[in-house]
Amino acid sequence: MKDSVLVVNSGSSSVKYQLVDPESGVAIAAGLVERIGEPDGLITHHHDGVDREHRGPIPDHGEGLRLAFDMFAATGIDLTTAGIAAVGHRVVHGGEVFHEPTVITPEVLAEIRRLSALAPLHNPANALGIESAMRVLPSVPHVAVFDTAFFHTLPMEARTYAVDAEIAKAHGVRRYGFHGTSHQFVSGRVAEFLGRDPGTLKQIVLHLGNGASASAIDGGRAVDTSMGLTPLEGLVMGTRSGDIDPGLVMHLRRSAGLDVDAIDELLNRRSGLKGLCGVNDFRELRRLIDDGDEDAALAYDVYIHRLRKYVGAYLLNLGGVDVITFTAGVGENSVPVRADALAGLERLGIEIDPDRNARRSREPRVISTDSSAVTVLVVPTNEELAIARFARACA
Repeated sequence: MKDSVLVVNSGSSSVKYQLVDPESGVAIAAGLVERIGEPDGLITHHHDGVDREHRGPIPDHGEGLRLAFDMFAATGIDLTTAGIAAVGHRVVHGGEVFHEPTVITPEVLAEIRRLSALAPLHNPANALGIESAMRVLPSVPHVAVFDTAFFHTLPMEARTYAVDAEIAKAHGVRRYGFHGTSHQFVSGRVAEFLGRDPGTLKQIVLHLGNGASASAIDGGRAVDTSMGLTPLEGLVMGTRSGDIDPGLVMHLRRSAGLDVDAIDELLNRRSGLKGLCGVNDFRELRRLIDDGDEDAALAYDVYIHRLRKYVGAYLLNLGGVDVITFTAGVGENSVPVRADALAGLERLGIEIDPDRNARRSREPRVISTDSSAVTVLVVPTNEELAIARFARACA
């Protein structure tokens, strides 16, 4: 286990973890701590082809990690003596301060907490997980890897909102972008898979999961992305609205009497596909469409319309594109989404091969025709491996 990295992704009531060999990319063990703070807590742990469970109260993140470490030990891995190189932590928002993986000190942790104003649903949980993990593994370097870091290269015209400049400066108002670890990993894998220098490629990466984002990457540098100040902007998502008229917020305040917290809840948790048709799982969405559900069909059409809108915008902004890549849960698994997102674009040099698109694989693959001027790929993302490699290099 020497030189392996423990990757930790803390949510408000859960912790995902994975022990990774950064060199080989092998996940040695992985697990999920769920329902933290509830009486029916659950830990599922996978190692060496065997799944194990722990059920019972998990009062806080620290206890959840301690129990997870006990499950590691029960399978022959004592993390306190295994010689792991680092613990890599996913942190959603790095603000203007953090542009690269950073060894966590008390000052860094305090800054992550301060940035919670920009990511109130994510950074507090990320900080709590860091604090808990540092108590359990105090002698190992802990490294923060920021979702926003890859998009630090956005040009001024892409990152700037047209609002009062003094207010924007005082309150950190700009477009930051998210899912950066995935976009960076996938765009790098694209270049490897094609045997190309990433500096020569113009790419569009579509990270489509319950959360969804698009990016335009020119020569290995991000030049545009769909998410903005928060992860709410951009594509239609599982429970998030994506782009809306900002006037909707004032309208709902005045006409519906909703306060800021209620509107936040509405746009982040009760909108997107779930708000339109009641489900946010794409498998369930397809089942409803097949059963003739009109709301589900409309939700799907809205989803595809927004996705095509961003693809078109990035084609223009990049001045043409070499590669379009689908990744994440929906992007990697939904044949109809890939086909519909790029349908009818043959005049732009984009042609999907239906047979290739329908094939299932866990490996990177081409789904465009041999005659397509633009290569279209499906490339599985692996944020845990990316975080592990960043953390190992930084520790």
